[in-house]
Amino acid sequence: MAKTQLGARVDEDVAELAKKRAADLGLSVGDYLARLVQDDASGLRARAVEAAARFLAEHQAVFDEAEQASRETRAA
Repeated sequence: MAKTQLGARVDEDVAELAKKRAADLGLSVGDYLARLVQDDASGLRARAVEAAARFLAEHQAVFDEAEQASRETRAA
C-alpha cells in the first residue's frame, strides 16, 4: 500500500505520549496513529467505549462496595 506523509503539530506532552504508547505496542508512531484512525473510523473505538460504559453501569455497585470497604479499613 502506498504511504502518504502527513504533518501535524501537537503539544509536546501529546507527542511524548504517542511515542511511548507506540513503543509499548511495538509500533512506529505512524503505524500507531494509523491504527487509532482506523479504529475510530470503523467504529471500534466507539463500541469499546460503549461496552466499558455498560460494564460500569451494570457493576457499579460492586465498585462502590469495594471503595466503601477500603475507606472503612483506612479509617479503622
